[in-house]
Amino acid sequence: MRGVIVSKAVDGKNGNHGNYGSNEEVPSHNSHNSQTSHESPSLVLPPRGDYQTLISYQKSEVVYQITFRFCERFLKKGDRTVDQMVQAARSGKQNIVEGSKAATTSKEMEIKLTNVARASLEELLEDYRDYLKVRDLPVWDKQSREAAYARKLGKTSPLSFEFFREFTETRPAQVVANIAICLIHQANYLLDQQLKRLELDFLKDGGLRERMTRARLQAREQQRNGRG
Repeated sequence: MRGVIVSKAVDGKNGNHGNYGSNEEVPSHNSHNSQTSHESPSLVLPPRGDYQTLISYQKSEVVYQITFRFCERFLKKGDRTVDQMVQAARSGKQNIVEGSKAATTSKEMEIKLTNVARASLEELLEDYRDYLKVRDLPVWDKQSREAAYARKLGKTSPLSFEFFREFTETRPAQVVANIAICLIHQANYLLDQQLKRLELDFLKDGGLRERMTRARLQAREQQRNGRG
């Protein structure tokens, strides 16, 4: 199967990707699931963000690494598209980080930044599609062997750029761009699931102000019970 991407030329030009990763089993992600052992649980502040465990972050990090090298290899220096693509890839990665860290004090900010990450990757996705389309290069069909292999490789856990380094540094532009497209689809799907979970958590637990109110009420109740 490896030879599909390594050496085989792409034949079809069907650009219908559908929803990459929509049938994948996605583990639940808690964007603030890291807590040092000496810290006691807080009634107000949730544990700090541990973004590196998020599969969406791992995929976006690989996308950034691929995009940086793609632009260096296949786009001319001074081309405005280079800055646009690299910045979009970086924004996707960095906003996941910042959103995860913001979770400690603001669920609203976490949702906002995760949305920014999702939008940035969507912008990058369109840049890769445009690169292929204007050069009459094929966009892999979702059902193609090439796309299936790229998705399978993208499911490696933990994921790192090293799994894609050889392809990124040695394969032609259409292969590298299509691998990036597959990974972006996967990352976007995961971010969509994260956003749904964050919105549900917000509706259930509220933001910092609501948690502070509950903590004060609980503390007063404990004081009254102690006096009794």
